Amino acid sequence: MSKTLGVPRPDQASYMLRAASEDAGRTYKRQLLDLLDLRPGHTVLDVGCGPGTDLPALAERVGPGGRVIGVDQDPAMLATARERTAAVSTVEIREADAHALPVAPGTVDRAKIDRVLMHVRSPAEVLTQLHAATRPGALVGLVEPDWDTLAVDAEDLETSRAFTRYTTEKVVRHATVGRRLARLAVEAGFRIETTSANTPVFTDFADGDHTLGLGRNMQQAITEGHIDRARGEAWFAGLAHGPFYASFTLVTVICSRP
Repeated sequence: MSKTLGVPRPDQASYMLRAASEDAGRTYKRQLLDLLDLRPGHTVLDVGCGPGTDLPALAERVGPGGRVIGVDQDPAMLATARERTAAVSTVEIREADAHALPVAPGTVDRAKIDRVLMHVRSPAEVLTQLHAATRPGALVGLVEPDWDTLAVDAEDLETSRAFTRYTTEKVVRHATVGRRLARLAVEAGFRIETTSANTPVFTDFADGDHTLGLGRNMQQAITEGHIDRARGEAWFAGLAHGPFYASFTLVTVICSRP
């Protein structure tokens, strides 16, 4: 992993697959599937399924009598998802926008949206669509970061704080949607069952840089004039020396359709 700025943005499918394979990704995803109480025969909707990271695990839990529908609007992501699930007959891949879900009303038993609402045009509209798609009694799992909680240890604390501000104000569309999940779900007509949070911790510089975009986002912040070049480059170079620490808060909400 380069310790200088200017690292190109990774292929998104590869990025998501690697992030899901890391310890922090595996832990919260396993917890999410457990909380969803998936059962044989269920119809499950994965909104923003990306490269199909979770589709095989969902299919395994609902069994041969169940159905898993993965929805995404990125053709490249869907191509990877189709390849990963080609041998799983219970998985269907559909290309669509999350604001216009391609499922019949009241047909979904379980659904999940994992780190997608922070990117969409309107999180509230997506949740309204999801409410219409689910059956009464359905469970829905929502997982989103709160990027205001991003903490990166460095001698230059002010530049770390400036990096977090830049991330929340310029990089992520809805950077604090994690803390708003429960309120948005209730406003869409769901009932909250559980709300929890965990803190993914990164102690390896390469993993932290890859998942959090430290190098590429700092380069962007410098290019746009938000952070002084000398300070930004020194900050990033310093992260690779000595113990590395970075973390953020990931919020999980499990809600039901009354």
